[in-house]
Amino acid sequence: MINKRLLIKNLLSHNDENSFYDKKQKLALHHKEGKAKFVKHICALTNSNPTNNAYIIVGIEDVDDKIIGVDFFDDSKIQNLVNAYLKNPPKIQYENVAFPNLPRHKVIGLVTIAPNNKVTSLLKNAWKYKAGSIFYRRGSTSMLSQEKFVLKNTNQEIVAGIEKNARNNIELTLDGVFDFFKNHKPEYNPQYKVFNEQFVLCWAGKKTMIDSKEFYSRVDIELINEQVQLFFSALDEVQISYNSHSFIVTEYILLGFDKQEKYYPLEKTIIDFKNNGKHAIVSEFLFEPPTFDSKVVQHMYINSNTIVSKLEKNIPLSVTEHEDVLRLPTNYLICYLQGYLDAPDQLRKAKNYIKSIENKTTYIKYKEAMRVLRKVKYG
Repeated sequence: MINKRLLIKNLLSHNDENSFYDKKQKLALHHKEGKAKFVKHICALTNSNPTNNAYIIVGIEDVDDKIIGVDFFDDSKIQNLVNAYLKNPPKIQYENVAFPNLPRHKVIGLVTIAPNNKVTSLLKNAWKYKAGSIFYRRGSTSMLSQEKFVLKNTNQEIVAGIEKNARNNIELTLDGVFDFFKNHKPEYNPQYKVFNEQFVLCWAGKKTMIDSKEFYSRVDIELINEQVQLFFSALDEVQISYNSHSFIVTEYILLGFDKQEKYYPLEKTIIDFKNNGKHAIVSEFLFEPPTFDSKVVQHMYINSNTIVSKLEKNIPLSVTEHEDVLRLPTNYLICYLQGYLDAPDQLRKAKNYIKSIENKTTYIKYKEAMRVLRKVKYG
């Protein structure tokens, strides 16, 4: 098993980006240019590494390789993006890797691009890049091939050596378990389990009972052997289960009006441990939107749009509207699920105002609503 934190350190020890790894301060997959540049780099790295893994490290300041970290990235549908834009797409995996000196909930993102041994090209136009374009790596630059491209095995031995030096050991594993328990208070019920006599998984979360069912919030999950983390915030409600070879987290979402709110299953994340020393993290989308009274939703939509319009024009809000702002993220989420497809755009218009509110709970709800909207869109 590879300790991903050691792997990242070993990759960064190569003074600059090269033909088998790239580094980014952050990914910008929310707009066309960012998506296009990402798939271009995936295309270039897979073409330049047909028989070995290639990597992209996210959360690194480019000038001096300073480890600054990024927020947790839980978009398990990133493979869908690659599949949509590339012909002969490689299999990729995004992992959140813990670093001890980073603030809580900041991690380093590690994109692993599995060897494909096929020439990969753009399946369709992406921003300024034309369909059929083939990219490859020349040093730290992703280049457009101007002639018939031939795969070359140039990095297999180098990458194998880097990965070998990142293999785990017992001391690192035990230190990781002790650190996890030390960093989580007893009320968060830290636990561990060994899977397949090989993988050590720790988790902790705040337990609550809802309708006689056990839910957890603010959940930390860490694959100790590989320093890979998963995280669910204080606003998430999840159920946890496991068997001899899998650890399963089912995420729920609370929707409704006032006292008629109800929990609905949103997504299931399964960490599956293989007998060959490997593991896979897969997600299964579960959400089926509930139906609400159309007149109530229409009234809520109109009222929310009125508030957003006032915010855009700097018109003072009434006392009631100030209270309604606190419910904008949830209200617009419900509106979107009932067919008001511009609701996310309307909510984004209120972002700066919501972010400026002293109590940050509403802004956290905003980020959670946008995350759920993204998952529902992909799902």
